[in-house]
Amino acid sequence: QVRLAESRGGPVPAGGSLRLSCAVSGDTFGIYTMSWFRQAPGKEREFAAAIRTIGLNTYYADSVKGRFTISLDNTKKTLYLQMNSLKAEDTARYYCAATRSSDYFFSSQYEHWGQGTQITVSS
Repeated sequence: QVRLAESRGGPVPAGGSLRLSCAVSGDTFGIYTMSWFRQAPGKEREFAAAIRTIGLNTYYADSVKGRFTISLDNTKKTLYLQMNSLKAEDTARYYCAATRSSDYFFSSQYEHWGQGTQITVSS
């Protein structure tokens, strides 16, 4: 069983920055992709960023490309999401997720999820 625990989020002013972390524990053998998803009130959960655990290739949603950076420290077993130039539309609950699949875009492909952490960007 893989366990994922996101760091605490919080309020951030528009234009500000925040780094989220996700501590990974348990049996991670075979996990190929780790990602961040987000869900705004009244909206479906959407893909934000993904990283391969081998090779560390990264993928981003157009809405965050150039502003967010995903990274993985395999030694510390921690996933990160550096968020810069935050906008009000980035307000959402952010989830860390892991999958053995190479399909990273759809949330249905992920077997493991964290509890999520709320990020509120004030304009």
